[in-house]
Amino acid sequence: MSEFTLDTSNISAVVLAGGRSSRMGRDKAAVTLGGRSLLSHVISRLEPQVAQIAINADAAEGHGLPVISDRIPGKAGPMAGIHAAMVHAATLPATHVVTVSVDSPFFPADLVSRLAGAVSHPEQIAIAASEGRSHQVFGLWPVVLAADLEEWVKSDDKRRVRDFLLRHDVAEVSFPLHPTRASLLDPFFNINTPDDLMEAERWLRALST
Repeated sequence: MSEFTLDTSNISAVVLAGGRSSRMGRDKAAVTLGGRSLLSHVISRLEPQVAQIAINADAAEGHGLPVISDRIPGKAGPMAGIHAAMVHAATLPATHVVTVSVDSPFFPADLVSRLAGAVSHPEQIAIAASEGRSHQVFGLWPVVLAADLEEWVKSDDKRRVRDFLLRHDVAEVSFPLHPTRASLLDPFFNINTPDDLMEAERWLRALST
C-alpha cells in the first residue's frame, strides 16, 4: 500500500470570527492592530497558503470573501463554526478545511503545509501545538466528519473541542516559537482582552524591526 499524501489543492480555509468577544468588549475581527483589523491580518497570512478562504461570522464586510454562518443554531461555540467550515468546504468541493482563529494574527506561515504533511490517512484530523500545548481551533479537518460533528454538537452539553477530538484519530503538529528582536513569540498568541491587544502591538513592532 502506498503512503497517503494529502493533495493541498483539496484544502480550503475558514477564519473563525463568530465568537462572543465578551472579554474584549467588542467584535474582535474589527479590532485594529498596527492600523489594520485582526481579520485583515489573518487573511493576509492565509492567502499564500490556500486557494480559497471563507469567514465564519454573522457578518464581515470589505474583504470580498464568502461569509458563512453557523448551521447549528444557538451560538454553540467553536465546534459549530468548524462544522460550518466543513459543510462549506464540501460544496467547493474540497476534501479538507483548515480553520484558524481571528484573534491569533501571528500564526505560522507554513501552518497549512505542515498540518497537511502530518496526515497519514484521509479521515485523520491534524491539530497545531506549541510549547506542549495544543491549539485545537487551528486544525485541518476532513469534511467527511461533518455529519458526526453535527450530531456531537447537538448532543454534547459541554461541546469541548478536545472531547470531539477524542472520538477520532488526531495528529498533533508542534510549531516552534518565533524569534523576534525582543524575545521568542508563541505564534499562536491570542488576543482576548485590551491588555492582550497592547502586548500584540509590542510583538508586531518586534517582528517588523
